Order: sequence, then structure tokens, then C-alpha cells
Amino acid sequence: VLASPIMLITAIAVKRCDGGPAIFAQERVGKNGVHFKMYKFRSMCADAESRLAELAGKNEKDGPVFKMADDPRVTRVGRFLRKTSIDELPQFVNVLVGDISVVGPRPALPKEVAQYTTRQRQRLSVKQGIICYWQTRRNRDSITFDEWVDLDLVYVKKCGIWSDLKLIVQTVGCVLTAQGS
Repeated sequence: VLASPIMLITAIAVKRCDGGPAIFAQERVGKNGVHFKMYKFRSMCADAESRLAELAGKNEKDGPVFKMADDPRVTRVGRFLRKTSIDELPQFVNVLVGDISVVGPRPALPKEVAQYTTRQRQRLSVKQGIICYWQTRRNRDSITFDEWVDLDLVYVKKCGIWSDLKLIVQTVGCVLTAQGS
């Protein structure tokens, strides 16, 4: 309810940017490999998924994930949404319906999970979340996929109310200082 004015303004801004849909829904993998639709404000051009293949050679991450610092598919509005983490707000719908938690490892794409090792699959043993350890790191864009998984596995071992509260407080700090990417 408190975020609804921000969400309304964001939806209008995304829609006006290029006429595409304001919300992006994508299949993700949650706890124990259960698939669900995850929602975000669209921060990329409407045809971003179909353009991924042409950018595959520019992937800056190791492992089964795709990350690119200056991804040309990100819109002008999308850059702001990502920097401020506003693009994540619709995921609270996923929390309300029970797909994910506020805190937990980030939900992965099915094609990424298909490439996971046994160790990496351990991150699916807890409910996935909006907030996770690696997102609160200042160097989060430079960590390797294995370091990312290591941080998720730390959460798997330590998950509980106190670690969740600590991550929420750290995330508020990251959002207030616009550390998103």
C-alpha cells in the first residue's frame, strides 16, 4: 500500500518509455526446483529476451548466469529503476502468494539451474528471496558466480530471523545510497 504511488508512477514511466508492458514476468526456479512466474518492472527493451543470443559473447560473469555492465537492452528508465532497486517492487506480489520470501537466494532461470552442479543446487534448498547476501556487497558486480553461490550457501546454513533482519537493514542502506546496478 505504501509503495503503490511509486509503483503507479513507475508503471507509467516504463510504459511511456517505449510502449511495451510495464511488468516483466519470467519463469524462475524456487525452493526444491519448483517453477513460478516472477514479476519485476521492465527495465529492458520489450524484445530483450530475443536479443540475448547476440550478446552471449559479451557475458561478464562466469558460470550459468548472464551479466553485462553496459547492457544495451537496458532502457533509460530501466537504468534508474535498477540503480534505485524500484524494478524489484513487484516481487512483493511473489512474496504475498508464497513463491518467494523477502530474504533468500535469488531465484534463478530454469536454463541456469539446468547447468548447476550438485553444490550449486544446494541454493534451492531454502525459499528463494528478493534480498540475498551478494546483493549487499559493495563489490557485487565483480564477484564470480562461485563466490555468489558461496554467499548463498552461507545463507542456507545461517538462515533465521536474525540473519534475515540484518540483511534487510543492509539492503535498506544499499537502496538509500542507490547501489543497484
